[in-house]
Amino acid sequence: MSPWISAARPRTLPLALSCIFMGSFLAAYAGRFDWLIFGLACLTTILLQVLSNFANDYGDTQNGADSDDRQGPSRAVQTGEISARRMFRAIVVFGGLSLASGVSLLYVAFNNAHSSLFLGFLVLGLLCILAAYTYTAGKKPYGYAGLGDISVLLFFGLVGVLGSNFLFTLSFDAINILPALSCGLLATGVLNLNNIRDIASDTKAGKMTIPARMGKAKGIVYHWVLLISAAVAALAFTLIKGDVSWWFLLSFPLLILNGTKLAKITNPDPLLKQLALSTLFFVLVFGASLLL
Repeated sequence: MSPWISAARPRTLPLALSCIFMGSFLAAYAGRFDWLIFGLACLTTILLQVLSNFANDYGDTQNGADSDDRQGPSRAVQTGEISARRMFRAIVVFGGLSLASGVSLLYVAFNNAHSSLFLGFLVLGLLCILAAYTYTAGKKPYGYAGLGDISVLLFFGLVGVLGSNFLFTLSFDAINILPALSCGLLATGVLNLNNIRDIASDTKAGKMTIPARMGKAKGIVYHWVLLISAAVAALAFTLIKGDVSWWFLLSFPLLILNGTKLAKITNPDPLLKQLALSTLFFVLVFGASLLL
């Protein structure tokens, strides 16, 4: 596999797209779906996710988290397959592509709306780009302070779902916070698995994630809290709305399987892909629950 494709981490893309799918399903449920907005939102999200993955590869190597002690897949900058200078250039390129795609998305979505909406979402988009870079890169990456979970909950949950839904509907419905939280909590679960796997190397590098602070045993308990909270939020939305079917329950056994296996294996790396795909499946059957 090309080192650039490996560094882009394609297996993270279904998770990134899940929040866009959820916001789009909610828009379709409200009768306000648009294919062009959907396509541009997906493109922007993919570009931002690749940017984040490149920045993570670059930053973790620069700050010492990606070392020979790490249990997960090798990283391109760490192994020398891609130089730090070339990776930084790629980060700049994808930052520009993300901005261009995002501006196109906002132009289409807010073409007939007040200019303040365009400017407000443009600032939000710039913050997304900044957050993608500063998670592990820069002098004071916030991921090393244990703030990654909050960032993922916000950007893969509240911002991703509610923001993409607003692009379609130009309105905000507070009850949509519940499915947004479901997406964000499951995405945080994927990050938690990653952090449990890397406890030893992260601690050595001074990257104090939540599992690095609490230890693996409490990290597993925290993981169950994330999974159960995501399920409860989805159930609460369905009960409150009253006209939504229960197809999304088909995804719950996959979440239970993920939490159960975590306590039984030493290296949770295989569970990252399983939970990412389970999250996407949850969103798809949740969409079926909304529309069927």
